[in-house]
Formats: sequence, structure tokens, C-alpha cells
Amino acid sequence: MIRSNHPARTLLVAIPLALLLSACATQIPAAVEQGRDVPGFWFGLWHGFIFPWSWIGSLISQDIAVYAVPNRGGWYDFGFFLGVTVLGGGSWFGSRKRGG
Repeated sequence: MIRSNHPARTLLVAIPLALLLSACATQIPAAVEQGRDVPGFWFGLWHGFIFPWSWIGSLISQDIAVYAVPNRGGWYDFGFFLGVTVLGGGSWFGSRKRGG
């Protein structure tokens, strides 16, 4: 784990590392489609928001998925990310201070 007293140094290491890891990411062309019935940003936002319940449901039934495939690609992913982190409370709950 990187330990630093200077946030700027941490960012100088974290940003290139994140770019390096994201450069390895690919998406199967068949998973990205365009069309009226293909989920886009708004469905991604909704699917991200209901992710915890979808995940529990996916453990019980094979007919429930937490992520729509095919989708519109980057916009669906961005909506899903926002739904999980912002609407789902991910960033808010993670920032709360614990203790007495």
C-alpha cells in the first residue's frame, strides 16, 4: 500500500496506475449495440441504483442479472457507475466518520 503524507504524490502515482489498468480493458463488440430497445444511460443509472437488490436476486435466480448485455457501451457504463456510487450511497457511506 502506498503511504504518503502528500496527496499530490498519491495522485501522481494513482492516476497513471489507473490509466495503465484501464488501457487493458476491452469490451466484446457483440455486447455493444445501438437501437431503441438497447439500454443506455438512464437504464444504466437505474440498474446501478438497484444493484444490491439485483445481486441478491441473482444469487437466488439465474433469470436476474445485475448488468444488461447488450447495452450502448460507455453511456450505459457511466450511468451504472453513477447509480452504484452516487444514488446507491456508495460514496456517501464510505465518507462517514465512524467512532464515538
